[in-house]
Amino acid sequence: MISAGEFRNGVTFDVDGNVFQIVEFQHVKPGKGAAFVRTKIRNVITGSVVEKTFSPTEKFPTAFVERRDMQYLYNDGDLYYFMDQETYEQEPINAGKLGDNFKFVKENMEVKVLSYKGNVFGVEPPTFVELEITQTEPGIKGDTATNVTKPATLETGAEIRVPIFINEGDRIRVDTRTGEYMERA
Repeated sequence: MISAGEFRNGVTFDVDGNVFQIVEFQHVKPGKGAAFVRTKIRNVITGSVVEKTFSPTEKFPTAFVERRDMQYLYNDGDLYYFMDQETYEQEPINAGKLGDNFKFVKENMEVKVLSYKGNVFGVEPPTFVELEITQTEPGIKGDTATNVTKPATLETGAEIRVPIFINEGDRIRVDTRTGEYMERA
């Protein structure tokens, strides 16, 4: 059991058969009245996000979310195939369960497959990935204003904004949580 006063980002808990994960939380102690916990929670099965307030003394059963290391192999239409690193079994996962940040994952990359009671509900890519720029416009000489960016296409097909000094063929590091350029690799 976990009380609402112990909520932290990433904690999963069960409410009426639905499993929720804390996206954001804030402990609020108003000058008048009782304290409460304001949260933004995501239903891990459906993916919907709602804002809800709890009393700090409310208790909920913790939900165990299994995170397995798997290797992304290939996709066939709407099915994406992953291989378990220990048993070498392949598991197909529907494209709807992958999430937006899966666009930074290339073949043979290790990811974490998230499941609850055997039902897969998401795929978590590594936090930082190194990818090659396949298409971008050349930077213009003399265009040296600070924080100037240009669009670039990565080897996975994802499009991000990069600084003007990055060229085609360069390898860069990308933060998959935000989809932002971090540095040259």
